Amino acid sequence: MRKEILEYMERQRDLKQFVREQPQWYRKLSRNPFDLQALEIASLHYYKKTIPHQVEKFSNGVQMASMMYSMFQAMKSQNE
Repeated sequence: MRKEILEYMERQRDLKQFVREQPQWYRKLSRNPFDLQALEIASLHYYKKTIPHQVEKFSNGVQMASMMYSMFQAMKSQNE
């Protein structure tokens, strides 16, 4: 693998960890070193850091808070 690719991955811990967990990227980057953008996109999907994943995570948090609020309201109305 090219030296500048290795240095780039050293600076980005997520990419370095991703390549360790998905070793086929060593071969892909050795054959085509300009595939860094595809590596970064694959890494974002793998670690669920894309915008749709973040929106889903936020939505799940809001849904959980809403459910907890309605549960507390039901408990409050039972005690009265």
